[in-house]
Amino acid sequence: MADHEDHAASAGRCERVVPMPTDLRPGAGAGTRLPALAAQVGAVLADRGTAVPDVAVTGVTLRAQEVRPGDLFAALTGSSTHGARYAAEAIERGAVAVLTDAAGVAEMGGSATVPTLVHPAPRTVLGSVAATVYGNPSERLTVVGITGTAGKTTTTYLVESGLRAAGRTAALIGTIGIRIDGADVPSALTTPEAPALQAMFAAMAERGVDTVVMEVSSHALALGRVDGTGFAVAGFTNLSRDHLDFHPTMADYFEAKAKLFDPASPLRARRVVVCIDDDAGRAMAARAGDAITVSVAGQPAHWRAMDVLPMGAGGQQFTAIDPPGVRHRVGIRLPGHYNVANCLVALAILDAVGVSPEQAAPGLLETRVPGRMEEIDCGQDFLALVDYAHKPEALRSVLANLRRPGRRLAVVFGAGGDRDAGKRRPMGEIAAELADFVVVTDDNPRSEDPAAIRREILAGARGGNAEVVEIGDRRAAIDRAVAWARPGDVVLVAGKGHETGQRAGGETRPFDDRVELGAALKALGARP
Repeated sequence: MADHEDHAASAGRCERVVPMPTDLRPGAGAGTRLPALAAQVGAVLADRGTAVPDVAVTGVTLRAQEVRPGDLFAALTGSSTHGARYAAEAIERGAVAVLTDAAGVAEMGGSATVPTLVHPAPRTVLGSVAATVYGNPSERLTVVGITGTAGKTTTTYLVESGLRAAGRTAALIGTIGIRIDGADVPSALTTPEAPALQAMFAAMAERGVDTVVMEVSSHALALGRVDGTGFAVAGFTNLSRDHLDFHPTMADYFEAKAKLFDPASPLRARRVVVCIDDDAGRAMAARAGDAITVSVAGQPAHWRAMDVLPMGAGGQQFTAIDPPGVRHRVGIRLPGHYNVANCLVALAILDAVGVSPEQAAPGLLETRVPGRMEEIDCGQDFLALVDYAHKPEALRSVLANLRRPGRRLAVVFGAGGDRDAGKRRPMGEIAAELADFVVVTDDNPRSEDPAAIRREILAGARGGNAEVVEIGDRRAAIDRAVAWARPGDVVLVAGKGHETGQRAGGETRPFDDRVELGAALKALGARP
């Protein structure tokens, strides 16, 4: 997964706004009896000679340090250690039972003082168990899931804004964080693990939420994080190269996404919306069979866009044509043709949950997405932006949108370590093709050699016509691009968007592109 940290910031700010944590578990209920849970998923007691004790389970968690009295502790195989190593801590904190596999039982060595349920693949049943313990909360909500390579975050924000404009009490779960009726809550992953997700749904329902819109990553679908969730609507934005460090092939990546759309999948949403402007979208619509289709590229579709015109500073308006052929004029303060596509997907989803374009329009117009084409305005005489683009096609889309005759364009970017290395050279090529000044720097190197990552990007960038420089220190790289700019130019800092940390060498240090760009701009203004 990308390193996602939470940051609520408005366009044009040079200061951080950090949301306060919120408890995302529901109030304690009567609980679910352990024998019923065991029977539901086919788990057996480690001590096969006895019956499953009739204890009440009131919560589920994967993290020993988050256990509360009454919890079932799920001890799963991790990337470096088995969760069963922490079973004693979980029990000490009040876990009433453990769910694990045979390796977990061996790790505990008979030391558990609470019932231990054994399943050959406990991760595959964890979503179902958590949903049952928390009272199947998605059945009390309208849950919208949005997937795709690019546009998930923006589309969820647009849907959330449209819902709230129509008077719905909405919640959002995604890359940037979690929002309940407009209030920000921290998050660490695009899609939380299944126990946390089901607890969130239950807490949201308790707080009066009626509709939840969430990003659904391919990792989440492949790893069962959304298992146990009933989706009312699923939306598909597009598919391009990404996450090939996790998925062995693009076909595998597609199949993970298809779980929300395939009629044979238990996760298939009741209604599905698909943008058919790329081959993957057309294939997804064919797989779904009864998809509500969307196109901004002239494809025959249920929802279409036309007459796109600029509107104010960086905004645009267009005509959305709905399935009966009714035309709706819609405005958004988000630049780029790709955001017209995101908005059209959002309109189709909103319509599927009973919100008309006219009801949604005021919310769509006011939508702002942190770290997505976010302008940093400190009074300078050129445009400075931060964007999350960290994939080849996303970088191409953003740079192409900013490219204007007579206007110079600088881009500062790098590439993440321990991730799909095949993206690096193409990103360098794209930057050198579309920008005038390219500063190759560090993103999140993680455990890789930062200089080696930069060399791969530079191998692509130095074949173009742009002026290319290498500055490993990201702060210095941003300073260099700002110093290069002249009146009327554009400086884009790409790759990290809303993130507030930089990972390198096993450590995460505070780093926010928006704050650093703002500081560089202020320093520029202070020069004599």
